[in-house]
Amino acid sequence: MTTVDSGRKVGRGELAPGCPVHAGDDGVWRIQDYATAREFLRHHDTRQAGFGIEGVKRFAKGMRLAVLYRDGPEHREHRRQTAKYFTPKRVDAAYRELMHRLADEQCAVLRKKGRADLSELSFQLAVAVAGEVVGLTESRGSMALRLQRFFNLVPDGDAKGLRALEQGIHQLFTMGAFYWRDVRPAVAVRRKRRRDDVISHLIDEGCNAREILGECVTFAAAGMITTREFISVAAWHLFGDDELRARYLAAGEKERFLVLHEILRLEPVVADLMRWTTSDVRVNGVTIPAGALVDVGVAAANADAEAVGAEPERVCPGRKLADGVGDMGLSFGDGAHRCPGAYIAIQETDIFLTGLLSLPGVRMVREPEVRIRPEIAAYELAGLVVEVPA
Repeated sequence: MTTVDSGRKVGRGELAPGCPVHAGDDGVWRIQDYATAREFLRHHDTRQAGFGIEGVKRFAKGMRLAVLYRDGPEHREHRRQTAKYFTPKRVDAAYRELMHRLADEQCAVLRKKGRADLSELSFQLAVAVAGEVVGLTESRGSMALRLQRFFNLVPDGDAKGLRALEQGIHQLFTMGAFYWRDVRPAVAVRRKRRRDDVISHLIDEGCNAREILGECVTFAAAGMITTREFISVAAWHLFGDDELRARYLAAGEKERFLVLHEILRLEPVVADLMRWTTSDVRVNGVTIPAGALVDVGVAAANADAEAVGAEPERVCPGRKLADGVGDMGLSFGDGAHRCPGAYIAIQETDIFLTGLLSLPGVRMVREPEVRIRPEIAAYELAGLVVEVPA
């Protein structure tokens, strides 16, 4: 194990890695040690919280919720049936060539412009890859631009009066544009001729237009926005450390993945996972009562020295981990709601960054500004500008 980087780029405030499970003064239970966090996330007596779930339930009254917001046997069965779209074998066979082509296209954009915001390049890539997996392949105009407008404003649940009205109009307009120009054309084509993708599966299950739209918005957030942010933070680390970058570029795919896994362990895009308990849940000798809101601190748990070893807040690819601890920690979650697109995200990140960092003379000319979005417990990086010589 060799330490090659100074540590976190994204500030997460005060963390308490390894802190035992406890209830805070606000009544929220907090878990910040790795073993307890993993055990709790695998427990069945919980349901999803956070990610705007209450607003989604109001909007989706009388219809099936997107898979992100469901729990129990129905959720597990849906995940079982759709798992085939995200296996490493499927990703390699169906999407590797596409990822290379799309990465080459974005590198060509950079070469032509000479300078570009990395988040714009990476978002184009992430949208196209996730769109292929989901089935959003019949779009009219720029789906990336429409999704950017949609996600630029996450509704504030505490907004009142004119502000709430403005947010509501914005969401209706941008979601409507996404439906009419991206989702509806894809559904129409697949109702005539089924394809091997997520939208076709949803049609087979009898989902209506609103339900398919809800699933597509969820996949957009989980598979496009988060991948864009991870590409940016990984590039920030690699541009900022000559030794780490040289090691990454000289390595084979397996070792490059280790580098990316370690960066993601340290910089999880979503720092907190929220759950409600549906009955008493006992973890690590402590009973969390039914009806409790639980904050699983992913960023803290990933820095628990008992799980990830010495110098837990530094990038150390190939570090010695405790038994059962994954290279990425809990950055993709765990249990029933573990992100199914983990392999896709890592592979497309690797393909894009190896292409980008191999461009002669490429350099970072401006570090990004970091925005923490508390409503989704995630970071957003803006303004990471890269440049290649003319």
